[in-house]
Amino acid sequence: MNAFMRFCTITPVKLLALGMSSSLALLFSAGPGLRAADARPGDFREVVNLARQKAFPSVVYLHCVIENFERGERQRTTAAGSGVIISTDGEVMTNWHVVDHAVEVRALLNDGRAFPVEIIGSDKDTDLALVRLKLPAGETVTPLEVSDDDALQEGDFVMALGAPWGLNRSVSFGIISCARRFLPETSEYNTWIQTDAAISPGNSGGPLVDTRGRIVGINTRGILYGGNTGFAVPANMVRLVAPRLRAAGKAGANWTWVGVRLQPLRDFQRNVYFEGDAGAIVTHTDENSPAREAGLRTQDRLIRVNDTPVTALMEEDLPAVRLMLALLPTDKSARFTILRDGAEQTLTVHPRAKGLVQGEEFTCPRWDFTVKAINQFEVPDLHFQCNNGVYVSGIRAPGNASGSGLQIRDIIVSINGLDVTTVAEVRELHRKTIAALESGKGARRLVMSVLRNNQRLQIVIDITRDYTVK
Repeated sequence: MNAFMRFCTITPVKLLALGMSSSLALLFSAGPGLRAADARPGDFREVVNLARQKAFPSVVYLHCVIENFERGERQRTTAAGSGVIISTDGEVMTNWHVVDHAVEVRALLNDGRAFPVEIIGSDKDTDLALVRLKLPAGETVTPLEVSDDDALQEGDFVMALGAPWGLNRSVSFGIISCARRFLPETSEYNTWIQTDAAISPGNSGGPLVDTRGRIVGINTRGILYGGNTGFAVPANMVRLVAPRLRAAGKAGANWTWVGVRLQPLRDFQRNVYFEGDAGAIVTHTDENSPAREAGLRTQDRLIRVNDTPVTALMEEDLPAVRLMLALLPTDKSARFTILRDGAEQTLTVHPRAKGLVQGEEFTCPRWDFTVKAINQFEVPDLHFQCNNGVYVSGIRAPGNASGSGLQIRDIIVSINGLDVTTVAEVRELHRKTIAALESGKGARRLVMSVLRNNQRLQIVIDITRDYTVK
């Protein structure tokens, strides 16, 4: 996530930061709200009230216990977010970042009922997650309709509902400021709904509803700077992702990977413009990707995939093209028609499953650091250096590793002379060294070989002291 965006599920640390710096531009996850369709002069307040009354029973407040490894050890914190019920048996749509690394989730409904929650599946690429209330046998809840009308327009009225600042039940009112907002580095498969409905941290995962009380988006992120600007995942992505998460579960949304990066024909930000009004320009193909194996090159103009025309005139058009590629079947090849040096060519591409977009993480007590698997989508720069390995994701301070010269993002090559390529290997080495140390027969030093900026370094860590003992 770049500096322009900061997720904003509520944690005590983030609350403190927000309270200390009200004059700064603060970015957070949250979300938008509603639409004025059939109001007659003089009865608009009634329209809004009816929409609010329809939506509130389906809005849930989520309390999450989050496990993180950022400080070099396993820690648990609490976070608050929102969600919206989409089925009578308790399915709830929320954000990926609300439940990411959650080990316990509880939900509070508007009517005072509370339920434990199980996570069905989540998708980092769209920042959506599907969870389910653990309802007693025979008990049901009230779902909210997901709009099938994707024709939102600037000026449509919306309401943002959720639990800002960890406080249950809130509604704010505004308009659609932009129906298709492209946000650099965050618009992988969708553009965003932008609204001026007042939002706050903790609204993440709550519904953005129109004046008919239908979900038109999921509140996800926002900017607070002398006013409010919020962004929501549009309803069409909710309709697409929910069944995929329902079917795949922990595997996520099961996107397809081709490994091609594209540029629009009218790239205003880079001041680059291409002739014509069809196609999208190939700027890069990932190493060992289906696109590179098929022979796609930089500056190729992609004009068709199978029989579907491809056009990305402006950057707002790129997410739709990426989504089309992400929905290609992995059990059959695809025909990519390109223009190269003025001549049309057809290349055969064999798409592959994208798989996990985050690496597995493990904490190493007594060594006092945490490791994480290198994932090409999460840390592409480290993947370029080492396409199969683990790196240091956190260092405990004070701790044995903190004064050793070891740094976060060091790629671990070997430990005590044994090569390391997976988290499982680190886990087993850790188990053996700690068991030997506690028996009084093991070495009191850890000798590590790491890769840092393509340079091999030796790190020695004295693991004699146990920093967990006060």
